[in-house]
Amino acid sequence: MTTATGADVRVVNVSRRDLLKGLLGAGGLVLGVQLFPGAARAAMGAGGALAETFAPDLFLSIDASGLVSIVAHRSEMGTGIRTSLPMVLADELEADWERVTLTQAPGDAAYGDQNTDGSRSVRQFFGAMRQIGATARTMLESAAARAWNVDASECAAQNHEVVHGPSGRSIGFGDLVPIAAVLDTPDAAAVRLKDPSEWRYIGGKGVPLADGRDIVTGKAGFGLDVVLEGMKFATIERCPVLGGAPKSFDDAETLAVPGVERVVPVPGYQGAPAFSPVGGLAVIGRDTWSVLQGRNALEVEWEEGEHASYDSRLFRRDLEREVRKTGQVVRNRGDVDTALAAADTTLEAEYYCPHLAHAPMEPPCAVARVADGKCEVWAPTQSPQTARASVAQALGLRPVDVTIHVTLLGGGFGRKSKPDYIVEAAVLAAVIEAPVKLVWTREDDIRHDYYHSVSAQHYTAGLDADGKLTAWRARTAFPPIGSTFNPASQLGIGEAGQGVIDMPYDVPNIRCEVGAAQGHVRIGWLRSVANVYHAFACSSFVDEIAHARGLDPLDNLLDLLGPQQHVDLDGARYGNYGGSPADHPIDTGRFAHVVRLAAEKSGWGTALGPGRGRGLAVHRSFLCYVAVVAQVEVQDDGSILIPRIDMAVDAGQLIHPDRVVAQMEGAAVFGASLALTGEITAKGGAIEQGNFDDYTIVRMNRAPREVAVHLVESHRPPGGVGEPGVPPIAPALCNAVFAATGQRIRSLPLSRHDLKRS
Repeated sequence: MTTATGADVRVVNVSRRDLLKGLLGAGGLVLGVQLFPGAARAAMGAGGALAETFAPDLFLSIDASGLVSIVAHRSEMGTGIRTSLPMVLADELEADWERVTLTQAPGDAAYGDQNTDGSRSVRQFFGAMRQIGATARTMLESAAARAWNVDASECAAQNHEVVHGPSGRSIGFGDLVPIAAVLDTPDAAAVRLKDPSEWRYIGGKGVPLADGRDIVTGKAGFGLDVVLEGMKFATIERCPVLGGAPKSFDDAETLAVPGVERVVPVPGYQGAPAFSPVGGLAVIGRDTWSVLQGRNALEVEWEEGEHASYDSRLFRRDLEREVRKTGQVVRNRGDVDTALAAADTTLEAEYYCPHLAHAPMEPPCAVARVADGKCEVWAPTQSPQTARASVAQALGLRPVDVTIHVTLLGGGFGRKSKPDYIVEAAVLAAVIEAPVKLVWTREDDIRHDYYHSVSAQHYTAGLDADGKLTAWRARTAFPPIGSTFNPASQLGIGEAGQGVIDMPYDVPNIRCEVGAAQGHVRIGWLRSVANVYHAFACSSFVDEIAHARGLDPLDNLLDLLGPQQHVDLDGARYGNYGGSPADHPIDTGRFAHVVRLAAEKSGWGTALGPGRGRGLAVHRSFLCYVAVVAQVEVQDDGSILIPRIDMAVDAGQLIHPDRVVAQMEGAAVFGASLALTGEITAKGGAIEQGNFDDYTIVRMNRAPREVAVHLVESHRPPGGVGEPGVPPIAPALCNAVFAATGQRIRSLPLSRHDLKRS
């Protein structure tokens, strides 16, 4: 079967193979799965080459008691993915969810892509999980047909048993296992996928989170919960400036702290930070308190290096100068310069967004043990395969000699797909020849993050005498993520595909440009990535255009979207979040639908009291369309309350709507935090914030009081949902502030502005 993502799914009955013992146990029916890109299948042909190279990616087993075991290969960090993907398989299998158990896969390329970010899990594996479940169901139905000596077409799986239609007889899955285990795997063409009308779980039939009860009762295991016999504790003092190293240090007072056993230098990266530790001095001891106190007693003189001059306030001026001049053109239509020169009205605006930190509730941590040429790690990681490869490289081991056990994540947002903290733990375990639990403090996390990039943008629009938009020019500059892997990288061409190149508005003359910017801190992907700052600028500018045209923002937005069509990007290089353009075109009709839905549900156009306003924004990211109407109330002291946010979401086929709603509710709070108070600054190369007192997240009394999520029913291919809710929040809030006060917000966070009620 070839899925919508282009992966070829091959399912094989491997019930008698020894390779599965220890993961799903011996006996029963066990199916191994391998995912091949379509091109790989074509290159190999239809013969036996695949069989000779078969290495299962995912597994499903059913034992003699009827218990269904599924290996979950993605990381759970609150999105519910450990529930949603196995639930799809269970639905096609016709399994009783109460008789399904999950096993977390270790980090291994054998399980396909395990990198749990980019809002890709469902859209990559929805088709594959359906095929696996349907294959197992077909085999059980064939087994029942053999047992009864009837035609297989007369047998149908129903709720963990197979029923013979003409006679009404039934056999449970467990009783069919001995027969099914010796059957050949059916050809994909012979496997029938369910019609959506037959789904029992997909689409939201009340399936609870697999980990939900353990999480709320405190039984769930997170990274910091791991304890090994003989384990030591470690924390690291790192240079405040990226790339700095100890010039000299005095650890006498550190070693005098009871419980501290030794101080170990940790080497830093060479050339580029990438996924390597930044280096420093590790304090090793018998408990967390001792090593933290010991670290406080360290006396270190740092060689700060080339980034010691970094000042984010001065850097803002550099970025703003960069976007006032022509950059590298990444999309071009018509003749923008001529259209602007001929425009009856020209609008210009600059926007700025600061660095942001991930700040997950659980800071990075890891437990590592190195012995007999092998390394074993327990860690909350979004990318266990990257962690495995990075540890192997750091220790000079083969990847096969490194085992990564994935715990639950106490939040991730992209931070925990970078394994520097895991490498630190492994390196220390090798040095001291004992298991090590490495603990990052909140201050460590905020001061040594892979930060969301600072950005500046300059927008220019031309209107003719009738108020029609005739020209659109967007310029953006920011240190790109690539600078973390190559310091010479200064142009974020790829990130421009997240809200600049893919602008959907119907304008005859368009030019999008990217300016150069150097990275002075580690830049990494944070929830929604470049869409955060690009959506803020784009949707804010659209609102400014509305008022320049004298139009209601809703009418203006729908007018700019124009008739329903698939947007032509004029030959621009565009990744489309890895989705097929045929399956996932940029559809202005879907934009318009979520805009109308959000406006309708929010009561758009109805009167609000003094100091109150509504703002509208819409954005497509990760193949999902989200429109937001935010309502704000500006207090006498200039502070902002958010009585209500309405979010309309078109994510294609919904797998677990309850989790989609939860993700959007979380995105509203996350986005409000970024908009209201989120700001990381640097001076002398050092990050100035260190905890939630100075890098504040939105408090309960300032969080959106009510978040209403309105889901669009659709059978289009699934899009992502973990990230797309964040980008439209900030511009919707800022547009609402304008509606309430008449003050236009062009830089974040909002807390930097002295707001007055109108």
